[in-house]
Amino acid sequence: MGLAGLVPLSGHAADKVPPGNRNAEQPAVPGASVRRTKAGKTSFDIKYEKVRDLLKTDSRLVGKIKKTASAYQIAPIHMVGAIVGEHTYNVDAYDSLQSYYVKAASYAGNSFRFGYKDESIADFVGRSEFSECSGYSDSYRLWTCREKVWEDQFRGKSVGGKSYPNNRFSAVFFQPFYAGQTFGLGQINPLTALMLSDLVHEKSGYPKLDENDAAGVYKAIMDPDISLAFMAAVIRKSIDDYRQIADVDISGNPGVTATLFNIGGSQQRARALAAKRSTGAANWPEENYYGWLINDRLDELEPLL
Repeated sequence: MGLAGLVPLSGHAADKVPPGNRNAEQPAVPGASVRRTKAGKTSFDIKYEKVRDLLKTDSRLVGKIKKTASAYQIAPIHMVGAIVGEHTYNVDAYDSLQSYYVKAASYAGNSFRFGYKDESIADFVGRSEFSECSGYSDSYRLWTCREKVWEDQFRGKSVGGKSYPNNRFSAVFFQPFYAGQTFGLGQINPLTALMLSDLVHEKSGYPKLDENDAAGVYKAIMDPDISLAFMAAVIRKSIDDYRQIADVDISGNPGVTATLFNIGGSQQRARALAAKRSTGAANWPEENYYGWLINDRLDELEPLL
């Protein structure tokens, strides 16, 4: 299949994470999310109700969610959880699915590129430091390797007389508008989209993405149909990583998958959980503020499907 962790282990049942939240109270919401919401003169409750009502009234969107979830063999509530979490804590929901298509069209034909200052991403990953990644042909391993090289050898360092910011690879090279920006219905990061390009191509048939075609990457993450496929791919990968690496089944807990959709790094987090479980120090993954909300509101969200 080309992506590590996407093939379920046969003949062995992983430990199933119990339903619900491990934390009795919602973990603290990050200050950046609080400030963003206050700046918009709104509240988390208002934003939650807006996206919930969008899903309640837009049968076309719900139909697309169900169809996409089926293609990736995940329960559609996981996708609902990710959409609700993003639009409660990070962005406001539009009034209709059509509004997302209109917003996506506004980016079509725009001229921009991925890079840092005068160095394009193609030139950057062509450096000798990235030679260890050249043996990977699938998009997930390739971009994961490149991200690791960035962290180990470039982040916050001066290399060849050029200083690089102490920031994430995705923020420095893949967000030409402003750092931290994600887009569209699924709020997918451009680097995440590049990582999961092969899986989405295989499952949904969309063209593979090219880092040298920034407009093409933005089209994929802005277009609601394609964005839903990438959202499902993120969730599928998280479930498979936890099953293969930590021997834990998170497929029945939408709050955990929503947490991982929010914070990323499912492979590394699964490894950390496996290490803790091996010593008996921790039994289950815990939801963050974002995932806690989803589990807490399942009685409202599940009927939407």
